Amino acid sequence: MNALAQLGMVSEHPSNNQAFSVPVSSADEERKDYFVEKNGEKFAGTHLLVDMWGATNLDDPEKIDATLCEAARAAGATILHSHFHHFSPNGGVSGVVVLAESHISIHTWPERDFAAVDIFMCGACDPHLSIPVMQRLFQAKRLEVDEERRGRVIA
Repeated sequence: MNALAQLGMVSEHPSNNQAFSVPVSSADEERKDYFVEKNGEKFAGTHLLVDMWGATNLDDPEKIDATLCEAARAAGATILHSHFHHFSPNGGVSGVVVLAESHISIHTWPERDFAAVDIFMCGACDPHLSIPVMQRLFQAKRLEVDEERRGRVIA
């Protein structure tokens, strides 16, 4: 983690709720499976592609970092670290919040009032709960959300 901090790749908002466990060697012990079962289907996780049109606050990496970290916590995710890049004083921002359950990434185009957000979460997290948190900052006039179930298990 120190190497990431030196590169500026650690968020000011890391989560402290990540649990670590030591595997127990036992023939009866099963490995924890973070795949999701919903409506009779088993899959790795839910992947949302969110397009935000007519959006604001697309050029402030600190606000975007704080908002995406809040969005991750609202979904029940565990934040590992985040990193955001500002392309110029008035340009867009690209960044990612790396989660124990996967990630939230964003790419913004302030000149077009557009943001592309990618939310992928496995386990008990609900990525849909991230959207209202982000909408508070970005105030998008139009939201387009596409959902995919990744890693479908075929019986």
